[in-house]
Amino acid sequence: MKARVRRGINAVMEWLTAMSALVVVLPLILILVFLVYQGASALNLDFFIHLPKPVGEPGGGMANAIVGTLILIGLASCLGLPLGILGGVYLAESRDRRLPWVIRFLADVLNGVPSIVIGIFAYTVVVLPLRRFSALAGGFALAVIMLPIVLRTTEELVRLVPASLREAALALGIPEWKVILRVVLPTARAGIITGVMVSIARIAGETAPLLFTAFGNRFWHQGLLQPIAALPLQIFAYAIAPYDDWHRQAWAGALVLIVMIFSSSLIARIVTKGRYSGVR
Repeated sequence: MKARVRRGINAVMEWLTAMSALVVVLPLILILVFLVYQGASALNLDFFIHLPKPVGEPGGGMANAIVGTLILIGLASCLGLPLGILGGVYLAESRDRRLPWVIRFLADVLNGVPSIVIGIFAYTVVVLPLRRFSALAGGFALAVIMLPIVLRTTEELVRLVPASLREAALALGIPEWKVILRVVLPTARAGIITGVMVSIARIAGETAPLLFTAFGNRFWHQGLLQPIAALPLQIFAYAIAPYDDWHRQAWAGALVLIVMIFSSSLIARIVTKGRYSGVR
């Protein structure tokens, strides 16, 4: 009788946990289905290779915005990833008790700062001194958003690397910096890459910071010190416009943005799958 009751409780808990997992992923599934329903009709070759048409004229595409988004993500990654990864290694390996705590606290606060505030900050420190909106300012704003995510993720993953690996390498007489570079980081690589992809997914859809920095552009990118188009900006502009064709293209742009994020995450999982990692 007791065994039957235990099996019944186990079945109920399995069902509850399965339903909970389904509820977690259900919003993503609904968003994907809705975006496909609304935006698939506007996806064609012109959407990916042509510039936007003049105001009120149907047709055109978002080729400049797609390229601009990739450029901004690349700039943000070049600025934010090295600082975030190196900073995370310092927090995990430092023997100092005060400075790492302060940096950790400030990173957590920065992670909670609204993106529009970061946009205003980037506007003040980059746009105003240069006296122009630019791709560089947009990349800087996105890098600030990315930095605390990469920093804290790297720290946690480096901390999870077994101490026995460090001790074994140090016992062989290898310098500590080489132990970190050759042993610790490769061991935590899969987790760090996942954290990097999470940070890229976070910044890919940001709109508010780009309104204050990149500003947007209906033409091809002309340089790092010039305004640049981005999918979030283009989607925002098209969504509030009074033209039905622009509304369809806004849904299509949102679908492309989600697919880009999904594809990058999938590629990262495939690249790191099956490789040894001491971090589980």
